[in-house]
Amino acid sequence: MQHERAAVERVFREEYGRLIASLVRRFGDIDVAEEAAGEALVVALEKWPESGVPPNPGGWLTTTAGNRAIDRIRREKQRDAKHQAALMDYDDTPHEPTGPVEDDRLRLLFTCCHPALAPEARIALTLRLLGGLTVPEIAQAFLVPETTMAQRITRAKKKILAAKVPYRVPEAADLPERLGGVLAVLFLVFNEGYLATGDGDPVRAELTGEAIRLARILRQLLPDEPEVAGLLGLLVLIEARREARVRNGQLVPVDEQDRAGWDHALIAEGHGLVRECLATNRPGRYQILAAINAVHTDAATAADTDWSQVVALYDQLTRLDPSPIVALNRAVAIAELDGPEVALALVDRLPLEGYHPWHATRADLLRRLGRSVEAKEAYDAAIGATQNTAERAYLSRKRGELV
Repeated sequence: MQHERAAVERVFREEYGRLIASLVRRFGDIDVAEEAAGEALVVALEKWPESGVPPNPGGWLTTTAGNRAIDRIRREKQRDAKHQAALMDYDDTPHEPTGPVEDDRLRLLFTCCHPALAPEARIALTLRLLGGLTVPEIAQAFLVPETTMAQRITRAKKKILAAKVPYRVPEAADLPERLGGVLAVLFLVFNEGYLATGDGDPVRAELTGEAIRLARILRQLLPDEPEVAGLLGLLVLIEARREARVRNGQLVPVDEQDRAGWDHALIAEGHGLVRECLATNRPGRYQILAAINAVHTDAATAADTDWSQVVALYDQLTRLDPSPIVALNRAVAIAELDGPEVALALVDRLPLEGYHPWHATRADLLRRLGRSVEAKEAYDAAIGATQNTAERAYLSRKRGELV
């Protein structure tokens, strides 16, 4: 029974973003959409373990959740024009256009990323509604307490209601000024899929795929915006390595991956996008990150990686984004050029004690320096700071190899 329940919950997570976006379009209320989706999950957990997952689980969930939403509206006796329309029999004819692109999830993405919301609230709300992440998972990604994150999400939903934020893709003239927040959210959604913070599946392909799908739509909307091309290039270059990243339940770092298992069609697409960005010569954060990944995927073996070019790109990125996380990634590259001792000195100065990659990086550098006792402590801290099963397995193996 536990296996069947897990299967139902996995399908629900995969369908969550599409389900919520459809319900918000239909009923115009995020809280109604979330409650109806939750009730649909309860029904699925009751029925599917015995009857099996239906052929079209997304359609089943949408129908069930829609019926539950209508029941709730009836119970609450809300009789304004919007809810009267919702009580009518469902009509699946095409809706009137609500922006330059007819896509429920893209409209919800722009709603979540509206300028009326604080930047951190935009990201959290998108991860909750489109990514289907739980509040604890989002809190862990932001390095904040769960109560803080729950309050942040609640305030964001209230702000959308109070400010009457429209559920639509902005008109073409308004898209550029709204773009930065949307790109940041898509990157975080992708990252959550690429290395999930929870203790379920270590990689969530439905999230990486959704982020890439939405990035492709943005690319169609803004073909001359280099940061859109840069983000898409970055996502496909990282996604190209996904199948090689986990083996026997353990995370496989890039230098140990079987490069024959990389998706070379995606790599070619990513390299083409990076070349396009270079020709435009309007560098930005995502373009530089894409270029760094292009260097990694251009190398036939890990030993062939041009680390001097990687460091130069991180130097350029630091001028745009002088954050501790960029500095940490730059230090990893410095270790390959100038050695682990130089890199460790850089890492130890960073205020990232609550960030598990900081502990993992320190553990690796201490291991390479032969400082096994300190390395074990750093591995323990890294293991304790992540719930991702594949990463924990990898870190535990590396710790176990220390003498």
